[in-house]
Parts: sequence; C-alpha cells; structure tokens
Amino acid sequence: MDKKSKAIVYLVGAGPGDLGLLTVRARELISEADAIVYDKLANPALLEWSRPDAKKIYVGKSAGQHSIPQSEIQAILLKEAEAGLKVVRLKGGDPFIFGRGGEEIEFLHQKGISFEIVPGVTAALGAAAYAGIPLSHRAFSSAITFLTGHEDPDKQALQLDFREHARNGSTLCIYMGVGQLPRIVSELLEGGLDESTPATIIQWATLPQQASFNSTLGKLVEDHQASEVSAPAIIIIGQAVSYPARNNWFAARPLFGKRIVVTRAREQAGRLTQLLIAQGAEVIELPFIKVETKFDPQTLTEVFAELAVYEWIVFTSANGVRIFFELLLKAYPDIRCLGPMRIAAVGRATAEAIEAYNLKVDLIPNKANGDALVDDLIENEGVESVKMLVVTGNLNRKTLSTRLENEGRAIVDTLQLYATHRTDLSDNPQAKRYREQGADAILFTSASTVQSFIEQKHALKLEPDARQPALASIGPMTTAALMKNNLTVDFEAAKSNLEHYVVETISYLNHHKNNQ
Repeated sequence: MDKKSKAIVYLVGAGPGDLGLLTVRARELISEADAIVYDKLANPALLEWSRPDAKKIYVGKSAGQHSIPQSEIQAILLKEAEAGLKVVRLKGGDPFIFGRGGEEIEFLHQKGISFEIVPGVTAALGAAAYAGIPLSHRAFSSAITFLTGHEDPDKQALQLDFREHARNGSTLCIYMGVGQLPRIVSELLEGGLDESTPATIIQWATLPQQASFNSTLGKLVEDHQASEVSAPAIIIIGQAVSYPARNNWFAARPLFGKRIVVTRAREQAGRLTQLLIAQGAEVIELPFIKVETKFDPQTLTEVFAELAVYEWIVFTSANGVRIFFELLLKAYPDIRCLGPMRIAAVGRATAEAIEAYNLKVDLIPNKANGDALVDDLIENEGVESVKMLVVTGNLNRKTLSTRLENEGRAIVDTLQLYATHRTDLSDNPQAKRYREQGADAILFTSASTVQSFIEQKHALKLEPDARQPALASIGPMTTAALMKNNLTVDFEAAKSNLEHYVVETISYLNHHKNNQ
C-alpha cells in the first residue's frame, strides 16, 4: 500500500477555549498526530497534548493581521498527507460552523485524500452556556440563528442582509461581527427589531478571562465603545440575553476575574493550575525553577540492590517520588521489589504522589517540613539503628538526614535524584504577559521559587498600568525565604498543601477586594 492510499486528514473541532469541552476523540487524535495544522487557537495549551516530535504548522488568521490564503492551507494539508503522515487540521470551535471546513473536505475529496470530521463545541453554544444564556426557551425563543459578520475575505462587501433576520423571533448569534457592529445594528433596527431588545457581546468565551457586557440593541454600539470588550467575541441578541442575571454560574465562581501567577516547575504546575481554574481564576504559569533528573549511577545501583534491607524510605518532594519510581520500575518492573519497608512523606502533596502508585504512606507530619517529619520519626516511631533511605534533590537541606543520624541514631543513606535550576524568563511569553498585565497574586511554592524570583526581577518588572500582585506563601520555609529578601508576605496557607493554598487565596483575594 503506497503512502497516498494511506493518507488521511482529520478535521478536528477544538471548541471555544475551555480544555474540558474538547471531545475525547479530539484529544486522542491530537496526541497521536504526526502533523498538526492549526489556526490561532483560543487555548494554545491544546498543543501540549501532542507528541514532542509532531510537526506543528501554524496557519492562523486573526482580525487585522495577514491571512494565509485558503489555497495555501489546503496545499499544506495535501503535502503532509501525501507524505504518509497522520494529519490533524485543528480548528477553533466546530470545523463546519464558519470554519471553512466544507471547502477543505471538498478539496481533499478531489485529491483522493481520506478524511474524518470530529465536531467541536461551537462558540455560540460555549459562550451562551458560560454566560448562563438559554439560547432556546419555550417562554421567549423557539429558534436559534447563527450568522457571520465576516464572510469570505475575497468579497468586497458582506452579502448577508441582517434586516431579513430582524423579524423571525429567534435568538441571533453573530460570529466575527465586532468589526461590523454599527452596520449590523443599523440593519437589524431597520428590519424592525426593537431597540430595547436585550443584547450582549462575550469575549474569550469559556476561558477564565471571559469578559462581557449586557446592553440593548439601541445602545449596543455606544456601550461597546465604552467597554474593553473586543474581538474575538460573539454577539448574542434576543430576549434570552436577559436571563443570566439569575443564572450566571461561570462568573459567580470565587476567583473569577482574578489573575494568579503559579510559580511551580512546569512538571508540577498542572495540579495547582487546575484547582485555581476550577475556582474561576485566570492563571499565568511562570516556572521560576526547572527540575532535571540527575543522579550518580553507582549510588543508584547500590541503593536498588539493597532495597529489601531498608526499613523506612523517606520522600522529601513529589519530584523525588516521580523520578524514584520511574527509575525503579525500569530496573524492576514489579512494585513488590520494595519489600516490607514503611514510607514517610514530608507533606500531603508528596504523599499523594506516592499514593498514585497504590502504596500506603505510613507517616505524614502535621506540618509539611523536614524538621516536623524528623520529630515524628524520632519521637513516635523510634528509629535507633534502623536503616533508612532518604530521597532528595540538590537543594534539599541536609538537616533531615543529619538529625536522623545524630539525634535518632538511625543508619541513613541519601539518594539524590534531581537538580533544581533557576529558569531564564527573559523571553518567556507568559513573563511578557505578566509584565504587561500584572496579577492579583503570585503563589510561591518553595524557597527556591522565591530565590529565582529575586534573581530575575529585571525580567519581571511590571509596566506602570499592570496589576500589583499580593505575594503568597505555601508554608513557613517559603515565608522565611520571602522575609529574608525583605518581601511582604500577604498571606500564607494554613497547611502546606495545594488545597489549603487555594482556599487561603480565595479568602484573601475576596476579603482584599471587599476592603478596597
């Protein structure tokens, strides 16, 4: 079978922005693709699901910017498919709703290229749902009309006459219409739609930075000019728009409208980011540190050879857990090689990383720090003459092992598995976003993230109009690092875990807002 006979292109709808709205099939194809041809996506994090070696070809179009001709996009699809690659054509929203998907499948059919269509949640449905607008309702709307305010760029003028849609009583959902707003409103009024008809414009629908305003058709142009809402946005006009006052669930979340910086290493940021987004926050991920697997092969071999003789294994971080088990399961594909040893974790996050391997954690101190862990081991467990393994990184304090040896009289082996380095954020796009927009809070998660922040203040200097952030700490050691550098700690988590950190963030930012 030749390459062309195997060629296939998947036209995949990426939805309106919220990653949770992507279909299972879409995520599956993105993760398997050899090449991804994508537009200017509402959420570029979609590309993080792709293989590292996948080709990523940007063919984006956006208002006011140069557009790649449709014919050139189609030529790219043909070239990559005929090369035998599994090609995903990734489109915002749904491929067949104002996405020119029809033109692309017609072209592929003519060229003898197989294709598959994966629908996506279109912008009107996402925007309406996340604004609490029922597009249809038996009390006031039994029809929905999807319209576009921006047709084929080769046309000299819009062919759509909005006057024809003014009297059909449906909810009007207008895509790409912000640039044509005065004309659209004028024609709807001329067509007989009452100027008191409720209307809204929703920008960045389904994302934490979603912004909107409610108006009426008669005042829509004036109110839009006074607002900060711009493209990409969708316009919804009809009696349904008056409904969200009773049902605006998305904007009611406690961190909605708050921009928060997460400082964890990229490998660890996901969980904290998810917790914050679930509460409505807009998150900027700035990995102040990066974690690199680094160990002495001879030491690792010796430790693994003697695993069965350790009575305790102590993990000081989730990074150590992840790397330890990656290496262990390469060497011994059966988790039972650990034997009957007991397991201690410095805190709840580290314990959760261990529990992911279906292992019970025998000891977690009430306070998430090394000293508290040592106190518990010495006072409550009795470790004299006990052989112990401590898994650490290059920045972990030696106090833990030293105290176990000197005060607990344990026999301690230390296994260093990773090194933590400061990242350079000078050219990081998220750092640029932070400099321009600022944030409501920066959540420091370790003393090393504080040190990295101090060392590269030049790359993080805020512009005059940017939001000035509160500085937050996950626990006592992080707080000490902030205070040592003469930085004010605005709030600290009651317990050193991510869930309590998010609760404290909500409490502080809401209280701070109410007292401004």
